[in-house]
Amino acid sequence: MPLSPEEKRLSDEILDRVRRLARLRLEKEREFEAGRTPVRYAGRVYDEEEMANLVESSLEFWLTAGRWHRQLEKELAEWYGLKHARLVNSGSSANLVAVTALTSHLLGDKRLKPGDEVITAAAGFPTTVAPILQNGLVPVFVDVTLPTYNIDVSRLEQAYGPRTRAVVVAHTLGNPFDLAAVVAFCKKHDLWLVEDNCDASGSRYAGRKTGTFGHLCTLSFYPPHHMTMGEGGAVLTDDDVLEKAISSIRDWGRDCYCQPGVDNTCGKRFEWQLGDLPCGYDHKYTYTHLGYNLKVTDMQAAVGVAQLAKLESFGEARRANWRWYRDALAGLSDELILPEPTPGSDPSWFGFLMTVRPESRLKRDELVRHLEARKVQTRMLFAGNMVRQPAITQLAADRKAAALPPPYRVVGDLANSDLVMNNGLWIGVYPGLTEAMRAYVAEELIRAVKGAARLPIAKSG
Repeated sequence: MPLSPEEKRLSDEILDRVRRLARLRLEKEREFEAGRTPVRYAGRVYDEEEMANLVESSLEFWLTAGRWHRQLEKELAEWYGLKHARLVNSGSSANLVAVTALTSHLLGDKRLKPGDEVITAAAGFPTTVAPILQNGLVPVFVDVTLPTYNIDVSRLEQAYGPRTRAVVVAHTLGNPFDLAAVVAFCKKHDLWLVEDNCDASGSRYAGRKTGTFGHLCTLSFYPPHHMTMGEGGAVLTDDDVLEKAISSIRDWGRDCYCQPGVDNTCGKRFEWQLGDLPCGYDHKYTYTHLGYNLKVTDMQAAVGVAQLAKLESFGEARRANWRWYRDALAGLSDELILPEPTPGSDPSWFGFLMTVRPESRLKRDELVRHLEARKVQTRMLFAGNMVRQPAITQLAADRKAAALPPPYRVVGDLANSDLVMNNGLWIGVYPGLTEAMRAYVAEELIRAVKGAARLPIAKSG
């Protein structure tokens, strides 16, 4: 509904004050004092546009999915060059919806069924794997390779079995996995491919954006990620059938596809007959999937609209920060395994991942404590080796006690996943870093590593 002149005047006044407040706040947030101001591994990067959009949407008071939601879905699809983008409330929900969509009856004989196997990487974030188990499927864990930290594609044929139906893999910390090999493998065996692109928005492989190679792409908009809505995520696809399953599963499992606040889009709301329901049962309350309510609010989507406009520049800043660290820390390669991009890729990096060499005198935990004590945030490669996590070991123990088959299958000894779990750590490359922050982090890293190796510390010039 159009605003009245007085409503428009008040709204403009509020938004002008919000923009002024944002500028004041951002000046304060840029202050940095080495050793006292935290150098975060990641964080939100925003300006007055995000705050103005957020307040404008709140003034409209359309609390569920509305015009901002529709705009962001449209623009996300266009940005990736895909037909469909559906917003959800987190990247974890995006993975849950994507894998669950592959179990939909709409796919006929191609649907995944309980007991089917899904190939994935052993080292990474837990909610890449959790939806596989939550849908009664069996993850097949494959080791990673260093220094790319991505799935070892030489093991794919060994991982393949008679019940293999899909591959679900993340691009580790923004570094694309070997998409040429994985796509060829999936085509050879007629497998579904889900790209967990949550850490890799804007990364490219062979000149093409990651997330556009598989049947499904998932995104996260949590604050550390490439763009943020506070919470949020998305599932993207070019497949019309998959889109129908995604939308249904996200929206309670309903068969109806009306937008919030809209009735009778199909023109026969009281004429459907599905399942064992009586003919004419309200289509708005007819459910063809066991779904969830995983939508985002319009206020979150309004922030996302402003963030998406900055996504390219965010990616360039991440690339520049990563390259700076790679050059500045090159002298530590005798003690640390430094990261490298996958051949043929141009990553929009999520972090700078290092692994302490097994033969080094340096210990990962000592390095982490040194950095954290000096206000430099660090992170591990998320869950490390997933099969070592208590959620998985307890599940395996429960199934063994019940005389049931193991909940997963492992290919090889996962030696690299264990090495990353025990010796790996990463620091941030997000766009909020300043030159002073980068220099401070590098100085402390060099001091800790060379001190542990009992080497002279080079004077900074």
